[in-house]
Amino acid sequence: MRRRRDRIEINRKVMLGKPVIAGTRIPVEMVLRKLAAGMSVEAVLRDYPRLTREDVQAALSYASEAVGQEDILLTWWATQRRPQSALPRHRG
Repeated sequence: MRRRRDRIEINRKVMLGKPVIAGTRIPVEMVLRKLAAGMSVEAVLRDYPRLTREDVQAALSYASEAVGQEDILLTWWATQRRPQSALPRHRG
């Protein structure tokens, strides 16, 4: 049985370097979007017969790690929760 990390690969020659399920051209992003849209794991597996339940779990794990390592930068304006009309205007 392959480890979760072995189930995701990034190769610039496959799908322009997007993370894919290893041995396929199925982007991790596609799997995640389908799940986020409310599709069940079983439905995803029916749509993509080459995938396994472990592949779907690996996609979720990959996304979790990616988001966990992401740095979020907030600007002062974003933290003030002001309406767009409150932004300074350029007077030219």
